[in-house]
Amino acid sequence: MTLTQEQISVNYNELSKRQRLFVDALVSTFGNSGEYSRQDILTTCEDTGIYTCPPSWITQDSRRKVSRGVYAVAEATEVQADNAPAAAVAAPAPVAAPQTVSTVPSIDLAASVMGMTGGDRATLIPDRLKTYVAWGHFSDIEKILRADIFYPCFITGLSGNGKTTMVEQVCAKLKRECFRVNITKQTDEDDLLGGFRLIDGNTVFQYGPVVEAMQKGGVLLLDEIDLASFNIMCLQPVLEGKGVYLKKTNEWIKPAPGFTVFATANTKGKGSDDGRFIGTNVLNEAFLDRFPVTLEQEYAPRSTEKKIVKKAMGALNIDDADFADHLVKWAEIIRKSFYEGAVDEIISTRRLVDVVTAYSIFDDKMTAINMAISRFDDDTKEGFLNLYTKVDADAQVATADEGDERPFEEASRLDLTVQYAEKDAVKNRGAQWDKAAKKWHITGNKYKADPTFWDQFSPAAIETAAGVAEDCPF
Repeated sequence: MTLTQEQISVNYNELSKRQRLFVDALVSTFGNSGEYSRQDILTTCEDTGIYTCPPSWITQDSRRKVSRGVYAVAEATEVQADNAPAAAVAAPAPVAAPQTVSTVPSIDLAASVMGMTGGDRATLIPDRLKTYVAWGHFSDIEKILRADIFYPCFITGLSGNGKTTMVEQVCAKLKRECFRVNITKQTDEDDLLGGFRLIDGNTVFQYGPVVEAMQKGGVLLLDEIDLASFNIMCLQPVLEGKGVYLKKTNEWIKPAPGFTVFATANTKGKGSDDGRFIGTNVLNEAFLDRFPVTLEQEYAPRSTEKKIVKKAMGALNIDDADFADHLVKWAEIIRKSFYEGAVDEIISTRRLVDVVTAYSIFDDKMTAINMAISRFDDDTKEGFLNLYTKVDADAQVATADEGDERPFEEASRLDLTVQYAEKDAVKNRGAQWDKAAKKWHITGNKYKADPTFWDQFSPAAIETAAGVAEDCPF
């Protein structure tokens, strides 16, 4: 039974130009009954090139499914089968500028939208992640999208805490197409709204992802918006929900119902004073003011983050709840120190998942942690490694003990047995004092440079020997 116009709430004139062309082509070949098999739709795609795969607005809409492999396209009943314009059967052929220009893309947007997976994707609905844990503003974003209104949101928070994934996973849950655009300083109007492209030897105007999202009523995700230059101001009318004028083709594009915008950033659009997010810019106040709300995304609380880490482990066939608990506690302590200004680096949720992945490959916890934090400077890395050994009593920073399979020079720390009278000698040779552990220590590389000298201080010793100063300041 064919769906009525009331059930679909869309008529032919409300479809985008590309959608109308496809409906015209269906009617021209298969009549205007309003019901078409998947093969009918696929044949029309192959014959016209309007879509490379069956369009998601038909096959992904559960309301349109009449029976297995049969879909309702009620809009087709408004088209006269014997009067369908012949030109509508195929997408307009591109012509050279500045002659009359076709605005119908001859390539599938799904393969070209910035930030999305390439290939012949039939839809830009993100895949649902089995390991995803919904938390934070997930429910707020879901409510916004379910409201089906235009309501731009600015999402800010430190790196690696799930801002972008959160928006994508809400779209996946609600089966909404997500047009993700990764913003850089070079991003301009041509990238966002569209421009002339050389396709098959012809110059044609290609709609940008912003215009495609507007026409399809999709979700536009502007990722890392604070990296943008003043060129981002071309989105001013888009953020007002009124539409946008394409001066290159003299078109006025109005947003379809359901279109809205999310922007993610590590800052609040005021730049980064501490240099952590180099390249971020101070965004125009008028631009920022067009976002009605700002959602501040913190790192997940311990219980939630532990679920995230355990799910990541489960996906890699790792069963170690204690390791997950230790990692989360370790990250929590480091973050607290970061917020208090005691350290300059932070362990993100993404970094914890990276540790889990490394552990699944190398089957050694300390190796995994060491690899995941080697991007930090030596002092920070060493401090983080030592902190983990205090969280996990069974863990040890690598030494030159027997059984250490890593090259000796890669061992991160060797503890020394130093008498108080000898402290200046080891200090002058580069040994460091660990106030918390009350030990002098060196790296494997330093030992390798002068093993004869360091051997007299038992560099491989684990326990503090009798007579070592328990309080040995620099």
